[in-house]
Formats: sequence, C-alpha cells, structure tokens
Amino acid sequence: MLPLRSGGHLRAVLAQARGAELWAAPRRASGGLSGARDSPAAEAGWLRGEVDRFGGVSVRLGALDSLDAATFQRGLHAAVQQWRAEGRAAVWLHVPILQSRFIAAAAALGFGFHHAEAGASTLALWLGPGPSRLPGYATHQVGVAGAVFDESTRKILVVQDRNKLKNMWKFPGGLSEPGEDIGDTAVREVFEETGIRSEFRSLLSIRQQHSHPGAFGKSDMYIICRLKPRSFSITLCPHECLRCEWMDLAELATATNTTPVTSRAARLLLYGHREGFEKIDLTMEQFPAVYTGLFYKLYHRELPDSYKTMTGVH
Repeated sequence: MLPLRSGGHLRAVLAQARGAELWAAPRRASGGLSGARDSPAAEAGWLRGEVDRFGGVSVRLGALDSLDAATFQRGLHAAVQQWRAEGRAAVWLHVPILQSRFIAAAAALGFGFHHAEAGASTLALWLGPGPSRLPGYATHQVGVAGAVFDESTRKILVVQDRNKLKNMWKFPGGLSEPGEDIGDTAVREVFEETGIRSEFRSLLSIRQQHSHPGAFGKSDMYIICRLKPRSFSITLCPHECLRCEWMDLAELATATNTTPVTSRAARLLLYGHREGFEKIDLTMEQFPAVYTGLFYKLYHRELPDSYKTMTGVH
C-alpha cells in the first residue's frame, strides 16, 4: 500500500476539527508513527489512511479515547469529501471493538458493515460512480475430510459424529483454519478425532452446497482428501466422535448408514485401488505467485513431465 501524499489526511482534518494545530509525526523504521509529547493531535490518537492498489483508501483507527463521536464524524466527513475529490474508489474503515462508538457516526455518513472478526469490524463506503462494485466478504466456509485408506488391507478409517441427529459413517474432518492448506487440515482433523497419523496423497472430491445451516446461511465447500496412514491404533476423541473403526472399503461403498458424499468417495477409492489412483487423484504442486514472496498450491490430474517442460506446441 502507498501512504497518502498528505501523510494521512484524516489526521489533519481531525486535528482541525478539534481546533488544534497538526503536528507532523515522523515515521518509525517499523512503519508506525511516533507521536509528539503534549500534542493535541497526538492525544487524540493517530489515524492512518493508505491508498491500496485498487484506488481505495484504508483507514485503521488508533487509540482515540479522548475524541468524541461528533468530532470524529466531522473529521471523517471532511476526509471523505477530500478523498472523493481526489477520485478515490472507496474507503475501508477498520474499527477496533473498543472504538465501536464511532460506528454510528460513520454509518450516518453512508458507511456500512463489510465484515467483522473477533477484535475489529470493517466498514466500507463506495465513492465511485454507479452502484458499489466492492467485493463481498467470504461467501464460503471450507470443510476438509481425510479418507485414510490402507492399501495393504483395503481398510478405511471412518467415524460417527457424537453431535449429529443421525449417526452415519463418514470420514473424520472439520473446518480449515485461516492460512491452513487443505491437506494439512485433513491430516490435523484426522489426528484430533482418531489419534491416527497420516500423510496427504491427493484431493478426491469437492462438494459445494449453498445456504448451509452450519455456515450461517453462506455456502459450504466440503473437500475430501486421500490420506495414507502412518499409524493404526485408534485413540477416539470422546467429545467429537461416537464411534471410530477401520472398515472394509467395499463394505463402506455399499453401506446404507452413510452419507451420499461418503459413499461416492468410497467408490472412487475402490475404483482407484483397482484401476490405479492416477485415474482419480488430483495431485498438488506448488507455484510462485505473481506477488513477490508468495506461493500457491494447484490441484489437478497428474500431468506428464513432457507436458510440464514443453516450450512450444507441435
């Protein structure tokens, strides 16, 4: 992100709204701001406005304990007018939970909730022409299950959840945590529920379901991974699981007390075991992203090396 050319326009208008002279604080090496002693602006706290690569302005509220909501609203109103004159696309206002008293003041200027996390909420205001083109927040949650299959015995690890209305056989799994890779989620959830250690091998299937009751009405992505067992002695988690066992794969594929997605995944595994897992596996490969220092993981059917290294089309 690029800092505003004024060094933070909102800091200035807030100081002016309080009848105070703005003291220009130098930046620390860490990228933060250092305040002036006995400065009225510094006592009111620092508000940083930064321009993002899409032309929006992101403002993170600091410690504003001595600032009243009316003064904040006047300052924010002046800042919004300035940003609109500069042609900014939108304003993102990040409000810590302890500064929530400023939300009503921002809402009166047209800001609306975009999303919230445990310690802060983010409000947004569209400044561009026409209807807002701001992206929505997360529309899906991601659940991951691990199908731990022992090829030597043709046994697969299954559980019955303790807190379900119907005790049906399924694969252990749960929600992916922020920043956690799909395969890592499957391995972690399997170990937490059953005590079985495993290794990620491939992605088997993806289910998408909208208006999911367990996702606050949002959409749900449920991903099943094929895992290889690294241990076999079950240590059941009594808080999550009612039962856990190694079941014959063919039995699971034809069982009536299982979910449709589990049954289909079992049949995929049965097919892969008989005909070759390369026919069903979506394997993973890591690539560098266009953003410096970042990487992503791509899942697809195995690609022959000759196609990976080809330089032209013949």
